[in-house]
Amino acid sequence: MKSKALVVLVFLIASSAHAEEVCEIVKGAVLIAQDDKNTYLGKIANSYDSESIFNEYGTYGSQYNSLSVWNQYGTFGNEYNSHSATNSYTSTPPMIIKNKKILGYLSANKNLRGSITPNLLKALCKDEL
Repeated sequence: MKSKALVVLVFLIASSAHAEEVCEIVKGAVLIAQDDKNTYLGKIANSYDSESIFNEYGTYGSQYNSLSVWNQYGTFGNEYNSHSATNSYTSTPPMIIKNKKILGYLSANKNLRGSITPNLLKALCKDEL
């Protein structure tokens, strides 16, 4: 099932799929870092959810919080950190997990299969959830 969801996610992102389809797949998924603590980095939900990565006032959506993928100076948003979603070369970006299955990765690494960039995810889903 894991590979099926990953293939669907990759296909939808690679094709000119409707944003709603991509967003429906990842809706409610959580982001988990591939660090030694498997750090929780929030969830993919509407911007009113306190744990949403799209809630600019919440822990995980703030550009200032150390646990946010939007914090360019933090571990998970810094373009040079190996666990960061914005590192173009990392092989250990945050995982997108839903129903205990890895759907893919939140990563700026275009060579990483099954990944979607943070900015693309935000552009597609911030207003769709």
